[in-house]
Amino acid sequence: MASPPSGTPWNAWIAPVAGLACVAGGKLTGLGGTFTPTAAGMTYAALLVLVLFATVFASVHHAEVIARRTGEPYGTLVLTAAITVIEVALITSVMIGEEGGSPTLARDTVFAVVMIVCNGLVGLCILAGGLRFREQSFRVSGASAYLTVLIVLATLSLVLPNYTTALPGPAFAPSQLVFVSVATLALYVAFLFVQTVRHRDYFVALGDEAETGIAHVPSNRAVLGSTLLLLVALTAVVLLSKTFAAVVELGRVAVGAPPGVTGVVVGLLILLPEGVAALAAARRDRLQTALNLALGSSLATIGLTIPAVAAVTLWLSKPLVLGLEPRDAVMLALTLLVSTLTFGTGRTNVLSGFVHLVLFATFLFLAFVP
Repeated sequence: MASPPSGTPWNAWIAPVAGLACVAGGKLTGLGGTFTPTAAGMTYAALLVLVLFATVFASVHHAEVIARRTGEPYGTLVLTAAITVIEVALITSVMIGEEGGSPTLARDTVFAVVMIVCNGLVGLCILAGGLRFREQSFRVSGASAYLTVLIVLATLSLVLPNYTTALPGPAFAPSQLVFVSVATLALYVAFLFVQTVRHRDYFVALGDEAETGIAHVPSNRAVLGSTLLLLVALTAVVLLSKTFAAVVELGRVAVGAPPGVTGVVVGLLILLPEGVAALAAARRDRLQTALNLALGSSLATIGLTIPAVAAVTLWLSKPLVLGLEPRDAVMLALTLLVSTLTFGTGRTNVLSGFVHLVLFATFLFLAFVP
């Protein structure tokens, strides 16, 4: 988790500035445009990856400072919004790139995020918490709300395109894409209303109502500074994303990995800081907070990223393939089924975590050996 608001870590304010400096350096030298694997290009790529990772972590730190001021579950929404901006920037950078872009990257990334969150991150949190506390509890009502919406969003966005006939292939016709985008966005907004207004208690851990947390609430000055630095960090990430995507694609081709691996790399990048925060919460016996961070990310990925990417592709008349391959559809169905069983009792143990990690390992293996 982020450091206490009494002092901002040096990397939290240096990284956003370094990100903008990297953007400016790329523009001045021409290395930030079309990436080429020259000596200078590879040096710039290595520096870009380091700066980009640091900037992503910095953006999440500043989002957490704001989150501590707003409290749960509003704080989770701040983190989710920051992660979604990063995700959309990375996806669209590849999709609108040269040589036709990648029409399947949005599908691969969204699917990867769901697998990483529901199997990898959830499995790690449950296993780490189970090893330390034997069993951990959470609110079934909140977990059920997450899973209900996630099942519908995932089916509409990633499975239904395989069975429509208005357009050949696993893709929606423009009118269908607009309808599904509006439907997913409306469903996500309805979930946010339930989470933040109507049934806020579903997503707050038992006993948290009595905690004031006054000693950890940042000052107005700290929140204002973090807000400004968050905007700078997100701007740098968006501007660096195109070159990063080109570097990832070059690396994927060099090792002979399938195209879906790009989505896995993008998903891991955008979820790494939030995953660290969720794992730390689970190790402090705050599984509810960990689930809010993890499952909230998967909902936002579909509910916000799919409409945003759909709008970009429709505006630029780019192809967008959303339907999963049969193998991936089976993995998605199995993940949602196991998640329903895991979160149906209100308590978890190491076995549940290990089962999810086995599914995650299977997903990673099949990504490289389809």
